[in-house]
Amino acid sequence: MKKSRFLLLLSLALLGLMTTSCVTSKKVRYLRDMPTYGVPLNDKFEATIAPYDELRIYVLGDGKNEELVKPFNVLGTAGNTAVNRMGYLVDVNGNIEFPVLGELHVAGLTRLQLQELIAEQLKSNGYLSNPNVMVRFLNFKVFYLGTESGKVLNIAEERCTFLEALALAGGLDLYTRRDRIGVMREVNGKMVIHYMDPRSVEIFDDEFFLLQQNDIIFTEAGSRRFLRESYSNWQWLVSGITSLVSLYLLYKSIEKDIQNPTH
Repeated sequence: MKKSRFLLLLSLALLGLMTTSCVTSKKVRYLRDMPTYGVPLNDKFEATIAPYDELRIYVLGDGKNEELVKPFNVLGTAGNTAVNRMGYLVDVNGNIEFPVLGELHVAGLTRLQLQELIAEQLKSNGYLSNPNVMVRFLNFKVFYLGTESGKVLNIAEERCTFLEALALAGGLDLYTRRDRIGVMREVNGKMVIHYMDPRSVEIFDDEFFLLQQNDIIFTEAGSRRFLRESYSNWQWLVSGITSLVSLYLLYKSIEKDIQNPTH
């Protein structure tokens, strides 16, 4: 009787092991310390231009003489799809070659600052009296390297936060290490790696929270992933033992009924 009870308890324990997860929601939940009253955000962010960026630049006039703006729009017109595929490539020194104006140093400028720079030069050199300049990034991308796959995230809005990038990548699975999600970025000619933890509101104050173009996000597998893989390898054995125990208990029950028939 004691042996049968022991086997029954062992069977239940094995079943519990197979159906219970060791991952708690507190360990994986995003922004777990987020207060109900919210947190203040940093100042408005705008990406700066860097070498190897590709820019679309289009110059508009005052509408009176459109012929004057044509030399500055050699890549096509605003309605031409070629403009969407071609742009000014920033060279290794941070310069572009702009029609008529020649070489312009653009690295370190924001999109709005470059618009103002070109408009001012067109106006001061007497080419256009009231120019309007539009600058857009053509290659604002963030790269995501997960524990099992990678993705290229194309950012249409030219602004992307760390959390938005994780969402675009499909989020994190239960077995990804939360406290060491790395962001790799080129800073002053060097590749820098910075680690972030999306479970804490402290990321809102992190200088890497607002991503730059060509940032690389990479993740690591936590110890639970290895436990899960080890568990999967042994799952067939646990299932087999559980089945054998269940069959043995059933056999003992039938044997007892045969030996002690009720009338």
